[in-house]
Amino acid sequence: MHTNKNYTASLGVIEGFFGRSWSWQDRKNYAQFLALNEYGFYIYAPKDDKNLRRQWQIDWPVDIKKSLANLRQIYRAANVQFGIGLSPHEIYLDNTRNQRAQLDLRIQQINQLEPDILCILFDDMRGDIPGLAQIQIDIAHQTAAASNAKKIIFCPTYYSFDPVLERVFGPMPENYWQTFAQQLDKSIDMFWTGEKVCSTNYPAEHLAQVTELIGRKPFLWDNYPVNDGAVKSNLLQLRAFDQGHSQLADKVAGHAVNPMNQPWLSQIPLASLPLAYREKENYSADAAFTNICSYLCGDVLAKQLQQDTHQLQDLGLKKLSQQERYLLQTTYQRFGNNPYAQEIIAWLNDEYQFDPACLTE
Repeated sequence: MHTNKNYTASLGVIEGFFGRSWSWQDRKNYAQFLALNEYGFYIYAPKDDKNLRRQWQIDWPVDIKKSLANLRQIYRAANVQFGIGLSPHEIYLDNTRNQRAQLDLRIQQINQLEPDILCILFDDMRGDIPGLAQIQIDIAHQTAAASNAKKIIFCPTYYSFDPVLERVFGPMPENYWQTFAQQLDKSIDMFWTGEKVCSTNYPAEHLAQVTELIGRKPFLWDNYPVNDGAVKSNLLQLRAFDQGHSQLADKVAGHAVNPMNQPWLSQIPLASLPLAYREKENYSADAAFTNICSYLCGDVLAKQLQQDTHQLQDLGLKKLSQQERYLLQTTYQRFGNNPYAQEIIAWLNDEYQFDPACLTE
C-alpha cells in the first residue's frame, strides 16, 4: 500500500472535532499510522481543550503540558510534523492591549512545545464585527511574529460559501475575504472547507474561484469523515474518499482531514486519501475501501464491515430498529477485543453523544 510520494499537497490530520476526544494513547498510535500512510502532519486542536479555546489565555495544567511534550517527541521520532491549533475565543470583542500581551505570552508557552505548525483558528465564533478581517489579520501577523513554528495556518470565521455560517455567526462583514487577499502575509496559509462546511467534493472551478478570492491556494480543512454534528453523530463514515480527491494536488496548499470521534474506524477512510493523491485517475474508491478494510481489520471483520456499511454509514443509529442494533452488537461482540469492532459496539451503545456546541451542520 505504501510507495514513495509523488504528489505536492501536504496531507495531514487535524483533531478538530466536538464531542468525545481521543485518548493520549490514541494520539500516540496515530504517529505510526500517519507515517506509514504517507501523511505529513498531525494538528492537536480538540474542541474540548479549554486552554486552546474559551480559556486560551491560560497555559495547560502541568500534566497536560507534559503529555503534549511527550506527544510532540513521538511525532518527531516518526518524522511527522506536529501542530497546535489555538482559538483565541472572541479576542476581538475585547481588543485591548492587555489581550494582545496575553496572546504573546500564550504563544511563548506554546513555543515550549516546539510545534512545526501553529494554527490560529477563528472558526465557531461570532463574526458580525466591523473591520473583522483587519483585526484578524493583525492577530495572525502578531502570532506569526511570536511563534517559532515553521508554518502558520489561519482559519477565518467564514471559511466556506455555506449560508449556515452567516445564520449561526452573524452576517459576514463586507469585503471580508478580499481583505485577506490584499493584506494577509502570503506565507500564511488559509483553511477552507469547500462549498459547504461538510463538503463531499471540491470542484476545480470552485478552488480556482477561492484561490482568486483569498489571494492564495486554499488549505483544505476536509470535514470527512468527521461525525460530530447533529446529523452525522448518528453515522460512522467508513467509505474511502471519492475519486474527485485524486485531482486536488496542484489546486490546494495542503489538505487537513478532520477525523471521526472514533480513532480506529477513522483509519479506514484516512488510509484512502494518500492513495487517491498518488494513483490519480487510476484511483478507485471502491477498490481502496475493500483493500484497506482487509489490510487494517483482517479479512473476516473486513467482510462484515462491508456487509454492514449501509446500516452504519447511510442509515445510522436513529434509523436502526432495536432489533437491528441488537443484531449488530451481537455480530461485533464475536470479534472480542478487536479495536475496530469495539468502537462499533461503543457507538451502538450511545457512548458517543452529540455535543450541542457543534452548531454548523
